[in-house]
Amino acid sequence: MMRRAQPWLGTLVDITADGDPQAVSLAFDDIALVHRLMSFHDAASDISRLNRAAARELLDVHPHTWQVLQLAGQIGELSHGLFNIACAPKLVDWRCLPQPDNANIPSYQPALAVYRCEQGHQVRKLAAGWVDVGGIAKGYAVDLAVEALQRAGVVAGCVNAGGDLRCFGERTWPVAVRDPLEPRRSGAQLELRNEALATSAAYFSARSHEGRPISALVDGRSGEPLVMATSASVRAPRCANADALTKVVLASGDAHHAALAGLQASAFII
Repeated sequence: MMRRAQPWLGTLVDITADGDPQAVSLAFDDIALVHRLMSFHDAASDISRLNRAAARELLDVHPHTWQVLQLAGQIGELSHGLFNIACAPKLVDWRCLPQPDNANIPSYQPALAVYRCEQGHQVRKLAAGWVDVGGIAKGYAVDLAVEALQRAGVVAGCVNAGGDLRCFGERTWPVAVRDPLEPRRSGAQLELRNEALATSAAYFSARSHEGRPISALVDGRSGEPLVMATSASVRAPRCANADALTKVVLASGDAHHAALAGLQASAFII
């Protein structure tokens, strides 16, 4: 079993695999591709191009970007707006994300549809607004890396992107989930086999901004920051789903939210 780590997606991505070292390199290549395509910071990324686009403009995007935007919209609908990637203006206003050069921050309207995925991996910009896929792209990158390892013949492994992880094979993987009140300690321990786990909490991003508490997590219904002293963890077959659904569970406080069943997921709150 080999283990390699590289910095991508704003975190450290750790891959443990039972197989050829070249397979791990291929997996990191896919993670790097997601980083380039979906970075809010990179002016050349698909996400930045979408954010700069005018209303009614049609853009060609990479199939991976299209898939992430499509899935984000699906989970937004399943969660009745709790998950909303168009919350980027809030994150920029709170300085959790950098403000694009020479750009005025658009107003955030929770129910406003900013984009629509169309055929041929095209995306239509519907209204002024910015999106950020930081709440789902890490999980999607983990899924791509797992698939790359499996195509290369790796029989067992685990890909962990800052706590968003997925394991495969006949091995059982022990996982510790942080205590949200004391993140240096374990708050829960569990075992995973052929599934994904993701956790969201405000303990690392919470701070004060202009006299009020904020974090890098947003309630998509209201645009208010999520600053509760709890964490939400979701188990699912795919990490992209688990990643996004943690925000739904954290915002709703409901570990049995209806959106979970629609994506074969389960959750727990600490």
